[in-house]
Amino acid sequence: MDYLQNIISLAKRRGFVFPSSEIYGGFAAVYDYGHYGTLLKNNIRDAWWRHMVQLRDDIVGLDSAIFMHPVTWKASGHVDSFDDPQVDCKKCKSRWRADHILEQFGVSADKQPLEFINAELDKLRESKKLKCANCGSADLTPAKRFSLMVKSNLGSPTDALSEENVVYLRPETCGGIYLEYKNTLDTARVKLPFGIAQVGKAFRNEIVARQFIFRTREFEQMEMQYFLHPEQMKEKYEEWKKVRWEWYLEYGMGESDIRWYQHEKLAHYASEAYDIEYNFKALGGYKEVEGIHARGDWDLSQHSKFSGQDLSYTDLQTGEKFIPHIMETSVGLNRLMFMFLDKAYNEEEVNGETRVVMKFDKRLAPIKVAIFPLLKNKPELVAKAREIYETLRESFMCEFDDSGNIGKRYRRQDEIGTPYCVTVDFDSLQDGSVTVRDRDTMAQERIKIDNLKNYFADQLKL
Repeated sequence: MDYLQNIISLAKRRGFVFPSSEIYGGFAAVYDYGHYGTLLKNNIRDAWWRHMVQLRDDIVGLDSAIFMHPVTWKASGHVDSFDDPQVDCKKCKSRWRADHILEQFGVSADKQPLEFINAELDKLRESKKLKCANCGSADLTPAKRFSLMVKSNLGSPTDALSEENVVYLRPETCGGIYLEYKNTLDTARVKLPFGIAQVGKAFRNEIVARQFIFRTREFEQMEMQYFLHPEQMKEKYEEWKKVRWEWYLEYGMGESDIRWYQHEKLAHYASEAYDIEYNFKALGGYKEVEGIHARGDWDLSQHSKFSGQDLSYTDLQTGEKFIPHIMETSVGLNRLMFMFLDKAYNEEEVNGETRVVMKFDKRLAPIKVAIFPLLKNKPELVAKAREIYETLRESFMCEFDDSGNIGKRYRRQDEIGTPYCVTVDFDSLQDGSVTVRDRDTMAQERIKIDNLKNYFADQLKL
């Protein structure tokens, strides 16, 4: 079974994910999210926000701008060093990441300088092992720096894109958090340790963006920057590792589905970095979905230096003045959506036929309840089903469906991942009960119409 292609096919067929600009031939590594994809993505976002902000007293929210003062990215180091090593095939014009090429030959080139990478590439050339994976040509360029920053400008669109008027689409959302640290401290009645959480778009000019929505050029991040005294880092770091691990388990991941990966090569400002990796069936192994990093005081120190603003914190009890250290959790919302699609996808044999069913955690499912009249040509059944639909939709995301026979409607809702289907039949008009069918077990039971709202609230844990 080609698991990845099955998920991509279902995602398009059922309105989860569409290729962007498809009527013009598509736009590489950019995707649009249809009705069910938007609902699923928003439910994942809201589940994260609930645990990170709503259920905690020490974290506040922020929605910072995509565009920030260009010096922001100079201070953060992105302008000078946020890049990947690029290799081009002179024959077919394909573009590759040089470190990924070397990894295929057992050479770790992560965060290595270009001199090291090109020396290793030369060894492969001499042994005639270096070839383009697309066309087989050995005529590949040396590695060069490829900036991941996406440039734009906010002046006249006819202005030349010079360094004087250039701005950048943010490559990560945490930059806005650092810039609003002082305003948050002054207005939100917070004291260390505290966090600022944000969900927003980020943009990266990836050399090779592929694997469906795992790596794209436009994506959403959910990040939390936790500001603390340096002596608190070890305790809080372990605490947050536990908090984030348990979040995945709560929403349906098994202990064998995820694992920790410890980074040995760290950024110069970091003292520790772990990733939570999920075992993607569609990608053939474990891949990063979330990073948890001890960043030290580098971020605020840099922005204090470049802006001239004092970003220190004064402990009112001890009088100590210091630049707070930062512990971050950073997760890609699109990757999480892919993870939940990958985990939920199931093919089962039912009465000699294959049933495709998306077994999302019920709280994350795009549609919670689907309501059917048994027959669409019976006005009395349609009217009663509509009445139930209008009542339930006030409390749950519902869908009314009278197209096709009941079996086809069940299969459609299975592929969307709808936990419950309600069927209104002729007995419903007499006894005030309906048939409720469970997505996972396909078991059916009769429930009084007047009890439906309480029944689903209890089953869905909403």
